[in-house]
Amino acid sequence: MLFTFKIYTYAVLLVIGSIFKLQRAKKLYLQPTSNEIRKEIFETPKNVSAKVMKATGTNVQVTGREKIPEGAVLYVANHQGLFDILSFLGHLGKPIGFIAKKEINKLPIIRTWMGLLNCVFIDRTDRRQSMKAINQGIENLKNGYSLVIFPEGTRSKGAALSEFKPGSLRLATKANVPIVPVTINGTYKMLEENGGRVKGATVEMTIHEPIFPESYQTLKSAELANKLQDIVQSGLPQTINQEEIKEDYAITTR
Repeated sequence: MLFTFKIYTYAVLLVIGSIFKLQRAKKLYLQPTSNEIRKEIFETPKNVSAKVMKATGTNVQVTGREKIPEGAVLYVANHQGLFDILSFLGHLGKPIGFIAKKEINKLPIIRTWMGLLNCVFIDRTDRRQSMKAINQGIENLKNGYSLVIFPEGTRSKGAALSEFKPGSLRLATKANVPIVPVTINGTYKMLEENGGRVKGATVEMTIHEPIFPESYQTLKSAELANKLQDIVQSGLPQTINQEEIKEDYAITTR
């Protein structure tokens, strides 16, 4: 637990230390938007996230960055653990925001940085607010800001993939932007698998081929969700079904 305490303390100190750069970022945010300004605003959240990941002893391996198209995209990823967000921020290599749960909006300093990254906070218990948040996300994408969503809706806390919910994919279909599926694996080993204690792990992020609007416009929401789930699943280690093994063994020994 001492190591976990040190990591959380280190993270808090980094966040507090970002206050001075936050003031400059606020001024930049008020200027006409450009790729250079987006990158400069994003630099501090990226560096803080990368430093925290490194401090845990975690090695983040990213493949497929060259597949990311220019302009705003919607990243669709699985959600294994709390450290997924830091993995994306610190290692994707592109400015991004998130569709994040409302509780994060209560964190001082962090909520301001997330606002500058054009993140959208959503309350899944309030349908009306959820629709408003999705519409805001659509506008952010149209304005050139890339977003990350986790269509499982919550952390799986393991390697198994939960069903993708199609509703959030309206972000891409309404904004008419490319969808980039991303498989993330290993973050659950950093916290969730270890009883809430932080430890280092190897995290793999696999960026798949983008799906462009002309390819997904003919698909229904459920079909698109299934397609994306299959792509993300393809980047995860294949799990062994113990029941199938027992059945096969029974057949071969008859």
